[in-house]
Amino acid sequence: MKKALFQFSKWFVGILFIFSGLIKANDPLGFGYKLQEYFEVFHISFLNGWATGIAVLLCVLEIVFGALLLLGIFRNFVVKGLLATIIFFTFLTFVSAAFKVVTSCGCFGDAIPLTPWQSFSKDVVLLLLIVYIYINRTLIKPITEKPAVQSSLFAAVFAASLLFGTFTYNFLPIIDFLPYKVGSNIPENMKIPEGAPVDEYLIMYDLKNKKTGETQTMSDKDYMSKEVWKDENWEVIGSPSRELVKKGYDVKIKDLMITDASGTDYTKEIVENPYYSLVVVAYNLSETNENAIAEANALALNAAEQFNIRTVLLTSNSAQDAEKFSKKMKLFMEVFYADAVPLKSMVRANPGVLLLKNGTIVNKWHYHSLPSFEEFTEKYFAK
Repeated sequence: MKKALFQFSKWFVGILFIFSGLIKANDPLGFGYKLQEYFEVFHISFLNGWATGIAVLLCVLEIVFGALLLLGIFRNFVVKGLLATIIFFTFLTFVSAAFKVVTSCGCFGDAIPLTPWQSFSKDVVLLLLIVYIYINRTLIKPITEKPAVQSSLFAAVFAASLLFGTFTYNFLPIIDFLPYKVGSNIPENMKIPEGAPVDEYLIMYDLKNKKTGETQTMSDKDYMSKEVWKDENWEVIGSPSRELVKKGYDVKIKDLMITDASGTDYTKEIVENPYYSLVVVAYNLSETNENAIAEANALALNAAEQFNIRTVLLTSNSAQDAEKFSKKMKLFMEVFYADAVPLKSMVRANPGVLLLKNGTIVNKWHYHSLPSFEEFTEKYFAK
């Protein structure tokens, strides 16, 4: 029984660590954004510039620890590493859940969204299993006793996981779990289907008894049904608040609004264009790759001259900064503005390029893999 429980714990923890590491390594830039939220919470935002590198390293550690546990090699190093890692993650998820500072821990990236308390519960279970593995670590048997083979296996796992995270950072996630994935229709993802349930809220009142000083919080329904309003001893203090009691349909895209410099809404015009259009996303112009912007600008000029295709650049920078950047780069593209959050979700690159047609994302590219104008013409524009 003890052996069976140990084997279950080992395989469960090992597979889950590998899975979690691979999911996050599939989108290291997105995991880096999540780490920046934690850096802000703990007032260590000076690490923001290192967030993606730290994200890749954490993913590599998860994959390596999980794989080595299953292979049974470097036993003492692995179990101590697992224990330190899960204590760290449990602390982070507890802070997220208890203080409501980060709404999603990003444990499984965007593939499996978990609430803070779900994440914390998951980590507590893992912590118990890893403590059990640590106590019984002598039961871990290596698949080989040869030190050279063990070192080779470690090097192979480490190199493969590091290369995977580096590749996805430079050439977009292998699997896109975001609402702006290739083939999705942006206008449809912004709608609530007819008949879909909506969020249900209660209005909460803070009440105080004038005579006794007693305070209590009561919903608007209870306030009316118990006819508390008739009792002159009770008064409402402060402003009422809303409390979500039932979650309705979750719109996939709910924060996208594209405007010009004056604030005019161009969202519908841009995303519902029935013809091909190119959208260059550079959420932060001060950190964008200027060579890639120049390449996209040349593509925009050729596409407009030969096929009358519209190209827009979306950024979260101020209009003043964008105008300076546009003049510096001699942009042919029109410049529009949106919040950084949806822009970061559109494409994991700065800049990245989307090809839209009638609201559907036909394809998208990291600037490292942007096709030439000739390739665009042959595959899309000339058809």
